Amino acid sequence: MTNSVLKLPEEALKRLISHYQNKEINTKNPHARFAAKLPDAMITVYTSGKVMFQGAGAERETAKWGAADKIKEKTATAKGDQLPPDFANRSVLGSDETGTGDFFGPITVAACYVPAQQVELAKELGVKDSKQLTDDYMRKIAPDLKAAFTYSVLTLDNEKYNQVQAQGWSQGKIKALLHNQALKHVLRKIAPEKPEAILIDQFAERGIYYRHIAKETDIIRENVLFSTKAENLHVSVACASIIARVAFLEEMDRLSTVAGVSLPKGAGAIVDEAAAKILLSRGETFLKSITKAHFANTKKAQALAAKKKRN
Repeated sequence: MTNSVLKLPEEALKRLISHYQNKEINTKNPHARFAAKLPDAMITVYTSGKVMFQGAGAERETAKWGAADKIKEKTATAKGDQLPPDFANRSVLGSDETGTGDFFGPITVAACYVPAQQVELAKELGVKDSKQLTDDYMRKIAPDLKAAFTYSVLTLDNEKYNQVQAQGWSQGKIKALLHNQALKHVLRKIAPEKPEAILIDQFAERGIYYRHIAKETDIIRENVLFSTKAENLHVSVACASIIARVAFLEEMDRLSTVAGVSLPKGAGAIVDEAAAKILLSRGETFLKSITKAHFANTKKAQALAAKKKRN
């Protein structure tokens, strides 16, 4: 299916709506002000001023109103499976995770299903690569995404993380298990509907991923694709990334309240300083309860705390 998008001024939008008035259909999309259905094309006018043309006749209808910005898949820098044609406009269940490189806080994984007819809605709600968005902006749009799309979000707290890591689980295994579980949850929620594809933001080769979850009783395999930079390839992964990030931020807020200090993100020097202060004021057991204890930050914090004591 061909998709194209125009951004038109108000006067042009009025002419377009008048032109297709006799083909108008009802739409439940809260961000659409008008929709029309032709034998070979669907036209949706959004409150933002964008017009989306879909279907075999999309290019013909688009040409009546101006030059379109064709929707293109951003595949140049991505690595992984070969995606089907027009993948960005298909019905896809995507998954992503965050928090894996942060000393403080959990790992969160989310999966989100965006059917083809709602791809443009996701964009209207402000979805793009979460790495291009600020934390505050993601907090703002996440509630709308959760209301619009079927999703699952899982949070692995630090106590459980430290427990399974001590048993020899790698982060790859932890992430694979969480992704598989989140995908199962969403597939169950949308049944009997099925996505055209499942796209996992790739953190391991396919064979390694499935070895990590080989002992699971229910493994999601059908139509599963892996790609790096997957948030650029389909809005479902971008939605999942945002939902996962906000879940991480909310848990960091909670842990900051418990710790009595604002916990920094990442694993740099500022994190070492904060961890050393917490170690001195609350002790090693408490510090471990809010961190990924095997990170090198633990030893760095211990060294800084010992230095502060001597001084």
